[in-house]
Amino acid sequence: MRDEGKGAISSKTDPQAASVHSSLVSRPSSLLFLLALGALAALLAALLLGSIPLRPAELWPLLTGQGGGIAADIVLELRLPRALAAFAVGGMLALAGAQMQVLLGNPLADPYILGISGGAAIGALLAMLAGAAAFGINGGALLGALASMMIVFGLAHGRGIWSPTRLLLTGVVVAAGWGALISFLLVMAPQENLPGMLFWLMGDLAHAGRALPGLLVLAFGLLITLPRARSLNLLARGEQQAAALGVDVRPLRLQLYLTASLLTAAAVAIGGSIGFVGLVVPHMLRLFAGSDHRLLLPASVLGGGTLLLVADTLARTLLAPQQLPVGVLTAMLGVPLFLYLLQRGYR
Repeated sequence: MRDEGKGAISSKTDPQAASVHSSLVSRPSSLLFLLALGALAALLAALLLGSIPLRPAELWPLLTGQGGGIAADIVLELRLPRALAAFAVGGMLALAGAQMQVLLGNPLADPYILGISGGAAIGALLAMLAGAAAFGINGGALLGALASMMIVFGLAHGRGIWSPTRLLLTGVVVAAGWGALISFLLVMAPQENLPGMLFWLMGDLAHAGRALPGLLVLAFGLLITLPRARSLNLLARGEQQAAALGVDVRPLRLQLYLTASLLTAAAVAIGGSIGFVGLVVPHMLRLFAGSDHRLLLPASVLGGGTLLLVADTLARTLLAPQQLPVGVLTAMLGVPLFLYLLQRGYR
């Protein structure tokens, strides 16, 4: 008999995990509440911790404008915008990853698999070599990501009907080409430009700037995708079965590709290449909550935002005042977690 829930847990192999899974599936609002609570706790920690730590009692007056001085500048001008930007980037990557895995029918798909991050990296590195400021670097990354998106889709579509396999192969080849160009730029770049270029390639939220654009793109992506959650559930079971049950597959796949690509482009433009969030978070949530996208999509936003918010706080505080690239922390957290989930799936 076919297993109806790929993310389900067999009670014969792990009764305790099966009990947790059953409870969360029967009460999806409980999972979303716990994830929202975790996101709020991570946000508070991001505002309190740093090279100059603050007490919890000091935070509320600063947020409400009743406090002043250097503490208010640190919280309102530095930590709060960066924390909100980290949440937005993490949410966009996790949401894009969940969509890419359905679009390509591949559980190993992540937001960067189609070469969008490579195009963004080329745009950002060229802007750095031209001496552009942070806004110019973000703009260059966004333009490069959008150009890569159009190149991959145009080559994959060709003159016929594009398939997930053709799209995946085209994206992998284009990503390899971007990788070669990135290596060429790093070799030819002046010595004084290399640290900033390498830091951006490893993920960096220090120059995220305003958080509002990222939050708006995240909200737009969720509002566009969530009403199609039932169709995503059917598409995840197979294209033929989805079509037989009334899903118009071609427009749905096009919407998934465009939405996931725009989310990835915006995330990379704001925070650079930050890996593992879009791959690990959807897997982790499927393990505990199943594969119903009506729950998985908003849960991915909360889970991805929280994970990157925690990683960015650690990147700022572990070696303060020196900062680590946030992509290094997400990889250190994501690699063992993904290997654990992989081994659990094999068992």
